[in-house]
Amino acid sequence: MKRRFQKLVAIGLAAAMMFSLAACTSGDKAASSGGSTADTAKKTEAGTGKIGVAMPTKDLQRWNQDGENMKKELEAAGYEVDLQYASNEVATQVSQIENMISGGCEALVIASIDGESLGTPLQAAKDAGIQVIAYDRLIMNSDAVSYYATFDNYMVGTKQGEYLEEKLDLKNAAGPFNIEIFTGDPGDNNAKFFYNGAMDVLKPYVDDGKLVVQSGQVDFAEVATADWATEKAQARMDAIIASNYADKKLDAVLCSNDSTSLGVENSLEANYNGEWPVITGQDCDVANTKNLIADKQSMDIFKDTRDLAKQTVAMVDALMGGGKAETNDNETYDNGTGIIPSYLCEPVVVTKDNYKEILIDSGYYAEDDLK
Repeated sequence: MKRRFQKLVAIGLAAAMMFSLAACTSGDKAASSGGSTADTAKKTEAGTGKIGVAMPTKDLQRWNQDGENMKKELEAAGYEVDLQYASNEVATQVSQIENMISGGCEALVIASIDGESLGTPLQAAKDAGIQVIAYDRLIMNSDAVSYYATFDNYMVGTKQGEYLEEKLDLKNAAGPFNIEIFTGDPGDNNAKFFYNGAMDVLKPYVDDGKLVVQSGQVDFAEVATADWATEKAQARMDAIIASNYADKKLDAVLCSNDSTSLGVENSLEANYNGEWPVITGQDCDVANTKNLIADKQSMDIFKDTRDLAKQTVAMVDALMGGGKAETNDNETYDNGTGIIPSYLCEPVVVTKDNYKEILIDSGYYAEDDLK
């Protein structure tokens, strides 16, 4: 009996030791893999693996260029690329991202349609150890976002506002000058940066009466353009002209991007008989650059997506190699869960005087593209 008891004790002690060892091993793994997205991310090698690239739409020229530049740069770096466009439909983009996760993508580059609507698929990405780079549009309220690659979008608005300030000579001229305001989709966080950058320059002139908005539409919600749609900007401008400018001069139109400025220009061509106003834009789309050459648009903002694609690929390389990506802004962009480390490329003002140097000599367009 005593021997049997000793044998049972020995078995029990051995089992306890095995359980303890297993628990320690499991705890060590948990300690090494727990914590932030960066800690749980899949570690492969730079230049290998599959990368998902989610773009919002093919309806705007710039997103086609962004997507193709990204695909080209990633493939040149050795990656397999799953590039998807979502036709500006949030549900479609959610489904595409879910498919990228289940399809073996090891990192995601996402230009969101609505920065507030990707919480569920991005949580799935985080749980799977897949890191996420927000591309040009900040993704809000998700701690799955590792980095943000974009242009300095507040600077875009500032440059537009400063251009109007200079062209109308607001610092010196008596005025008043009539202006109307068009910005982008309210679900796109960038639209607020564009608007705020411009209005920080122009609002003091509105407040003291040197700039007059005859439509009375000044606040962001009033001047936003759903989907950045040309036809929606055009319809709104049609109504503004009919109600306010039958016998008044329109001196300027602040447009945050080229799709909205094209709508404004189409409307002016059809409905306005006065002297052509000063009009801003952004993206240097072909149609708008042609209007720039023809004096139907006064300035544009060039955001060279080739540079942004290269910077984003550098971020992907760093993440896939288990390192940290280069950033140059670690203070500005809070997505609701904390500051997202960011890299900002600088936008450039383009006018009729310098478009050849910036757009053609750089190889972005051929001269025949703009005829």
